[in-house]
Amino acid sequence: MKLLVTGGSGFIGSNLIRYILEKKEIELLVNLDALTYAGHPENLVPVDRDQRYRFEKVDIRDRQEVIRVIQEHDISDVMHLAAESHVDRSINDPGVFVQTNVTGTFHLLEACRAHWQGALGSHRFLHVSTDEVYGTLGPTGYFTEETPYAPNSPYSASKASSDMMVRAYHHTYGMNTVITNCSNNYGPYQFPEKLIPVVIQSLLNGKAIPVYGDGKNVRDWLYVEDHAEALWLVLSSGRSGETYNIGGHNEWANIDIVKLICDLVDEFRSAPLGSSRKLIEFVKDRPGHDRRYAIDAGKMQSELCWSPQHTFETGIRKTIRWYLDNQEWVRTVTTKKE
Repeated sequence: MKLLVTGGSGFIGSNLIRYILEKKEIELLVNLDALTYAGHPENLVPVDRDQRYRFEKVDIRDRQEVIRVIQEHDISDVMHLAAESHVDRSINDPGVFVQTNVTGTFHLLEACRAHWQGALGSHRFLHVSTDEVYGTLGPTGYFTEETPYAPNSPYSASKASSDMMVRAYHHTYGMNTVITNCSNNYGPYQFPEKLIPVVIQSLLNGKAIPVYGDGKNVRDWLYVEDHAEALWLVLSSGRSGETYNIGGHNEWANIDIVKLICDLVDEFRSAPLGSSRKLIEFVKDRPGHDRRYAIDAGKMQSELCWSPQHTFETGIRKTIRWYLDNQEWVRTVTTKKE
């Protein structure tokens, strides 16, 4: 397999590459990444020394460069993770999300369709998306693969659009595509703009912890290593043209996550239990803030025999410990200019 991973220097992508380079099927792994604020070469030290690994600093918005990478490396399969993914940023600058998430995905699809001409069925294009395309849930129920799309932010709308492009290339051109929609990821190497690393870093720096609204928005949390395993299974064994929802079976309200992290940081630093909770500060809710997400990952379990190995309690302990031990990485990535 000559595999292209887009966005491989980001949070999920770098954890995925670490996992995949252990697979004997990999003859070549090409990491295509524009190295924006969220992508860092440091995320792949030392696995980037593997002789099968290649790096291409390319923006997926650059159609000609995308074509060059696909052809030059004779790519046989794609795992497409490159995307703008931060909801707050999409509210402030939605155009970038359309250009990267929609137009960039189109460029990849076109490059693969041309290079794989005559043998589309023997190559695979895995598109990694989000549960946010489904919109919001009430206090009960779960997103399934049949849930209608109802995106509520520019970010989720751009991902929904890219999902539809991938679907169209399967049905129109016969391309061997699969789509995954995952719940919120957490774990090592996540850029400190998302909830969990923001809380950890606020605590370590003695700063107020911002919590949107009443803090009762609920998310299903997936440890990133469990996600990497699931993506590999979908790439290698998923059915062509299908969508697979990947969830952690870990529903938590934001305020409960914040309180748990506060208590665990107090434990790790031998501080009085509950002292960190004093830093919690409720702030004005963001526009279009979905109330609850929850994934039904039954299809992954029944078809591919996958289920997450981490509970939220075990995964969050590993995550906090990693950030405590890797503050130099945090300083490096947060001082990088966009």
